[in-house]
Amino acid sequence: MVQAWYMDESADDQRRPHRAQPDRPVDLEQLRRLGLDADKYENDPELEKIRKERNYSWMDIITICKDKLPNYEEKIRMFYEEHLHLDDEIRYILDGSGYFDVRDREDRWIRISMEKGDMITLPAGIYHRFTLDEKNYVKAMRLFVGEPVWTAYNRPADHFEARGQYVKFLAQSA
Repeated sequence: MVQAWYMDESADDQRRPHRAQPDRPVDLEQLRRLGLDADKYENDPELEKIRKERNYSWMDIITICKDKLPNYEEKIRMFYEEHLHLDDEIRYILDGSGYFDVRDREDRWIRISMEKGDMITLPAGIYHRFTLDEKNYVKAMRLFVGEPVWTAYNRPADHFEARGQYVKFLAQSA
């Protein structure tokens, strides 16, 4: 089951949970209001149904660990840089675990713990980052509508239409 919480301000190892003290959990409804749709799917027929319903026509699988990912250290640093994409980012966790961090309306970090069976859709234009947890391993399916777009735009990237549309969405859902 997906868990999320507000993060502390510590500069300690990014792979640690970084729960604010006192603990400030974030529920799925609060994530949905940010445009995030994270649910758990148990089997491939359900995933296939989701892919068809949402037109996710292209997919690949990425394994993030020292032995499997070329330029591992560089990629880990790159994934953890705050950025946005011009298209939705969809990830289905096949094995292992890690964290997606997103900004709330007040620009505070929320950490979302993801593990095997979890799926997340990060809307185009949302500032976010990813890191492994202390297990240092995740295998994820990446889904796209049409051809894959890998370009990440580091913050500040407020001039993109996708960011403007996301900010407009936040204002409307407030």
